[in-house]
Amino acid sequence: MNVNKIRKQFPLLKKHKNLVYFDNAATSLKPASVIKEQERYYSEIGGSVHRGIHKLAEQATMEYEASHEKTADFIGAKEQEVVFTKGATESLNLLMYSLANGNFFKTGDEIVVTRMEHHSNLVPWQYLAKKKKLKLKFIGHRKDFTLDLGDAERKITKKTRLVSICHASNTVAAINPVKEIGKIAHKKEALFCVDASQSVPHMKFDVKKIGADFAAFSPHKMLGPTGLGVFYGREELLEKMEPFNLGGGMINSVSYSGSKWNELPWKFEAGTHPIAEGIAFAKAIDFLGDVGIDEIGNYERQLTKHMLKRFAGSSKLKLYCPKNPEKQGSIFLFEAAGIDSHDLALALNDEADIAIRSGMHCAEPIVSSINPKGLARASLYFYNTRKEIERFFVALEKIIGHS
Repeated sequence: MNVNKIRKQFPLLKKHKNLVYFDNAATSLKPASVIKEQERYYSEIGGSVHRGIHKLAEQATMEYEASHEKTADFIGAKEQEVVFTKGATESLNLLMYSLANGNFFKTGDEIVVTRMEHHSNLVPWQYLAKKKKLKLKFIGHRKDFTLDLGDAERKITKKTRLVSICHASNTVAAINPVKEIGKIAHKKEALFCVDASQSVPHMKFDVKKIGADFAAFSPHKMLGPTGLGVFYGREELLEKMEPFNLGGGMINSVSYSGSKWNELPWKFEAGTHPIAEGIAFAKAIDFLGDVGIDEIGNYERQLTKHMLKRFAGSSKLKLYCPKNPEKQGSIFLFEAAGIDSHDLALALNDEADIAIRSGMHCAEPIVSSINPKGLARASLYFYNTRKEIERFFVALEKIIGHS
């Protein structure tokens, strides 16, 4: 993998030559091909999808639907099983409201999540549990932050109706055994949902092989545009589910006495679609395909191994993750002795042009359990380099030395 050649395809890295971008778990940078494709839609197509029979509308429809097909192929799904939303957050809310509207749950039923969930895969289930008088249960983790499969066996019971867990944590970085959790869920006749926002950008993700009933992820974390999300659902489940967003586009016919829903996946895509974003996302998938998702994963494991080694060499830095490149993603949640995470992030940005994240990372329960004031997070992608890692640690040592 030629990282230098890859980096040249990112306009932001060309413009900000000294930038070290270590905030990829929040959002990735975008290659020129994705940016140009979004611009091409606005400058050359511009039409709305499923709305007209003129050439521009037909071209927009064809390319937007082709992006659904490419996304489906990327995760091993059928085209009708892939719904475009405004983000992974909306995807998970779509699932929550659709199941709630369909009276899927009854009082006393259980929903099981983990203690390392992003707010997007926690808050909706908290809300539903309160509204429907359900029991929300949490699978624990071991001291090294890997998921406790034994606890999953205990927490998932015959009363469990839904298990919804992250494939990879956006904080403690653990890669969870989703295939095994799915088997436990299905053994108890529960549905299984995977928040794949931190895994799809970095590794092969096949919904059928994993056994996911539902999945959600964020194109903007994998070179794609913001304002777009992906929701996957098994066809037979989506057919039965109620839509949560109603209006134009998701209907087949409307009269004053009632409405009939559209076919899949459009039944769940009400209103004006994220057309430019959807079309541009196809270019992001092409880019990842050209580099090779296996190559990306192998390269990132090498970066992770090097980062872990450098963290281990400092007595003033404390790391919260499995500390094993085979069990975690390229995310590093840490603290520097005596320095507030926000102060550290600002100092890295101001003094060394290094971008990291600080605070609660939209996962306040687990982060605050480690440090009530928040933690720093560095997260890598395949355009990052060992040279940038060295710059990062030189800057950290300088800041810590001055504190």
